[in-house]
Amino acid sequence: MLETSPKTLAPVADYFKILSEVSRLQVLCCLKSGAKNVTEIIEMTGLGQANVSKHLKAIAQMGMVSRTQVGVSVYYEISDPLIFELCELVCSRLGERLEYQSEQLKQLEGLHQKQKQ
Repeated sequence: MLETSPKTLAPVADYFKILSEVSRLQVLCCLKSGAKNVTEIIEMTGLGQANVSKHLKAIAQMGMVSRTQVGVSVYYEISDPLIFELCELVCSRLGERLEYQSEQLKQLEGLHQKQKQ
């Protein structure tokens, strides 16, 4: 159970900050299929080199990815697969909410049509 002290909650907030940036999520999704170097990540995401490097640094500092030097290349891979479970949970919840909102809209449209008649 989470405590309510700011000191305890700060690392939790920092973890979610990493996941709150679209470009970081792109990088993480790119790494879901296995280790990649920066060039491969750039090709897959369409992000610039400086941008990818900046995001990888932040993600690595949080411990979500690890770095491995292979010759002159550095490969990054997911070190915390819980990230994807968390993202799936959020995506599932968002999908449920969208489905509910869609049903609400259909009901409103039906009422509107009945009022026109």
